[in-house]
Amino acid sequence: MRWTIKPKPKQEDIDTLANALNVDSLVAQLLLQRGISTFEEAKHFFRPQLSDLHDPFLMKDMDIAVNRIEEAIANGENILVYGDYDVDGTTAVALLSSYLLSYYPNVATYIPDRYDEGYGVSFKGIDFAEDNDFTLIVALDCGVKAIDKVAYAKEKGIDFIICDHHRPGTILPSAVAVLDPKREDCSYPYDELCGCGVGFKLIQALGSRRGETIDDVIYYLDLVATAIGADIVPITGENRILAFYGLQVINQQPRTGFKAIIDQINKKELTITDVVFIIAPRINAAGRMKHGQHAVNLLTETNMDEALKFASEIEKFNADRRGLDQKITIEALGQIQENQEQEGFTSVVYKDTWHKGVIGIVASRLTETYYRPTLVFTKSGDKLAASARSVKGFDVYNALEGCADYIEQFGGHKYAAGLTLLEEQYHNFKHQFEKVVKETIDPQMLIPEITIDAVIELKDINPKLMRILKQFAPFGPGNMSPVFMAENLQDTGYAKGVGKDEAHLKLAVVQQGSHKIDGIGFNMGNKLSKVTGRKPFNAVFSIDENEWQGNVNLQLKLKDIQ
Repeated sequence: MRWTIKPKPKQEDIDTLANALNVDSLVAQLLLQRGISTFEEAKHFFRPQLSDLHDPFLMKDMDIAVNRIEEAIANGENILVYGDYDVDGTTAVALLSSYLLSYYPNVATYIPDRYDEGYGVSFKGIDFAEDNDFTLIVALDCGVKAIDKVAYAKEKGIDFIICDHHRPGTILPSAVAVLDPKREDCSYPYDELCGCGVGFKLIQALGSRRGETIDDVIYYLDLVATAIGADIVPITGENRILAFYGLQVINQQPRTGFKAIIDQINKKELTITDVVFIIAPRINAAGRMKHGQHAVNLLTETNMDEALKFASEIEKFNADRRGLDQKITIEALGQIQENQEQEGFTSVVYKDTWHKGVIGIVASRLTETYYRPTLVFTKSGDKLAASARSVKGFDVYNALEGCADYIEQFGGHKYAAGLTLLEEQYHNFKHQFEKVVKETIDPQMLIPEITIDAVIELKDINPKLMRILKQFAPFGPGNMSPVFMAENLQDTGYAKGVGKDEAHLKLAVVQQGSHKIDGIGFNMGNKLSKVTGRKPFNAVFSIDENEWQGNVNLQLKLKDIQ
């Protein structure tokens, strides 16, 4: 691993901000590295306010979208809320449908089948709308590239409103309204919303027309916070506000479906990390293993007994998903080693029997292992489908654009994408993808990087610092949990491997006579020899709280040692 220390801001800027906020220079440095340089900016960072959310009508086409929904309600039309089968899509569908149903009955939901219909808007979904007299479809977390599908619906007299956050193509669908902050002609002040976030801006706009304030729709922010965490969008600007208050809703007044999941967990307060690793995988498992509608049912259920049944069902889906992704990961790793491809610039694997619902997770695991842009393919109908994952700094979406001649359809983000292609194009695509990545990637990107915020002394780690660091949350892209480096540490003779097969490293360290502090390094048991015998070493870590038998102590959560 390569360690990269962030540039330290000018000392005069650190001193000025430290004096203005009455904090020490380390905290001022961390804030400046996050682009916060004034008292007012720090106030907004530490005390996010719902009043700072942007006016939803600043988004291109928002007024048109609201007018069309109001027209549909006035005319008694049937409205179909359509969304993708992942966490962002299902939370968005649950959000908009439950909001509309709170005052209008002619609303239904539709989640495409991952295996029968694939990603995004489908012809089958439009046929369903026609057969059931829906004249308006609101698509969430998908649709911005569905040019032929929207045209097909238009021929049938069905209007579309699209709420998406993916990058549009050069031509937009002929929908009534396309809400997407990434549109080049959209001047909305924040363009990193997730799909559920765009859906929230729509209900915020609808509510304002009905005389509602932000307090009337705050209940829906638990869904938005979950989508923000699961979709790995930056937790900056407006997303930070939405995530901050969404976590409050999850912890203080969760919807029945969330409560059914949370009640099975022995945890007092959930962080955004808990949402990502506890709630999101369960919601995702429905679409991966069975059907995304199961997730929508859970998220919109208001009867606890029914919600517990849905949660139990989804728990089983999640257990099945875990077993499958472990099995397929082992097979995929074996395929890479067998073909001796671990030295290339990419990892591309394929087996026609792999479960389409877990190939994205497998791609992530392969990326962690070999740290290469990775694609995992499986058979999907008469085509091949793949999930792509990337490494820090490399835009896999752009790389796929360089392989467009061999691809039927693709979409996604910088670090995660999906695609389909004809089976006979697989080897051509694989060769071209390796070529494009080799020609465009900086070789340094193929070495995992730890970005360090600051070098600190152990003596500076104390409960006051921890209290302030906790206020930096919620953490995520654009505002990661602060990472520190300390030099010339020594173990106190306590270092040992712990856990199954002694996979983890536990130790207690001092630095030039400082107070002793415990440390834990998960999956770092193989580094035990680096710290024994009182050999001095450097460590990279975040600062964590360890609670044991009612006592809370600070500890180093190790990331690497040298």
